[in-house]
Amino acid sequence: MSAAESAATGHHAPSGDEDWRLFRGHGTPRPVAFPPAPPWRRLHPEGPEGSRTARPRPYLIDPDDADIVNAALHLRRPLLVTGHPGTGKSSLAHAIAHELALGRVLHWAVNSRSTLQDALYHYDAIGRLREANLRPNTDSSEPGIGQYIRLGPLGVALLARGRPRVLLIDELDKGDVDLPNDLLTVFEEGEFEIPELSRLPEEHSTVHVRTDDPDAPAPVTRGHVRSHEFPVVVITSNGEREFPPAFLRRCVRLDLPEPDEERLRDIVTAHLGHEALHDIDDLLEEFLGRRAPGELATDQLLNAVFLRKGGIDLDAGRLLDAVLHQLGGAV
Repeated sequence: MSAAESAATGHHAPSGDEDWRLFRGHGTPRPVAFPPAPPWRRLHPEGPEGSRTARPRPYLIDPDDADIVNAALHLRRPLLVTGHPGTGKSSLAHAIAHELALGRVLHWAVNSRSTLQDALYHYDAIGRLREANLRPNTDSSEPGIGQYIRLGPLGVALLARGRPRVLLIDELDKGDVDLPNDLLTVFEEGEFEIPELSRLPEEHSTVHVRTDDPDAPAPVTRGHVRSHEFPVVVITSNGEREFPPAFLRRCVRLDLPEPDEERLRDIVTAHLGHEALHDIDDLLEEFLGRRAPGELATDQLLNAVFLRKGGIDLDAGRLLDAVLHQLGGAV
């Protein structure tokens, strides 16, 4: 493979046993030319919507699973996606947004401290009070309250627009046990209120607030955010917690299976090109042999194939164990 071909595909051809070892641990400084990063680890200048990725990673989905996605789109219901780590749950949201030209995905990563308020909006009351205390010492006018309110990802998804936005609620099962039920009213009504704005006098009925998007501030009238179209909501879960029946009744369920050998080969081809399938049978066999439910992810195989195609000897020492490490258990 030529140098030009290597740069185009994201691979670097081996030119010697030591060339791939950028770090050698001998403490002697030396300038090093970094090889091209894997396609899925490349950063790009920000686009018009603030995205730093030129295009989403290729996404493969079975027709039956795609039909479930379509059912959720037609019903305007959240899509609850379950499956082991690495099966493509989060990537599905980006694939939908890209294929339907719905813009940048709004992302809410849930943790044990997440609340519905976090996803809807944040009011910086302390910042506004601090500005008010400093204002008497300056001749400038006081900024409007909209400067201190920022819509979160769910709040932005519910703004009145002609076309829906895609909202990814990632790992909802990591949140508080009451969080799914807290979401029900918002999912059903498609609106919410910002009390700090609804209490303003009539002359301030419309306020422009900041958003979780990098675009222009959004107008909010009388403190109410009302969507014209329900957003496309993709909720992921690793199965760490059961969800209440009332919540499940309002979702469309999709369980993504672990890919078999044929699908793994298709995934490698989609990300690294057909030539990447050459001489990786041992990696596939090793991956499938080590894989137990939830203990290896598909992107780990992609990492191993990328290193192999870069001329790195994955059979040397502990390198393969480091790349294909189990995801469960103590570290």
